[in-house]
Amino acid sequence: MFSTLQMVRGVSNWFNDGVGKNSWPELVGANGEEAATVIEKENRNVNAIVLKDGTPVTADFRCDRVRVWVNDYGVVVRAPRVG
Repeated sequence: MFSTLQMVRGVSNWFNDGVGKNSWPELVGANGEEAATVIEKENRNVNAIVLKDGTPVTADFRCDRVRVWVNDYGVVVRAPRVG
């Protein structure tokens, strides 16, 4: 069984191994669907999921997931990041 510290180190190594970008603050204000496309092009190891801001989600951390939070108009309202 892995300790929390081992898991954190593993995630840190995953990011630092040149696997891909892990946050996209420049996409705040962009169209959510277009942002998801950009994210998946810039990091082929993630699946970008567009969600309305405030949608309930699980609290687990996943290295292969990026949530793209949008408002009622489909505009990104938070910086998308791996998690």
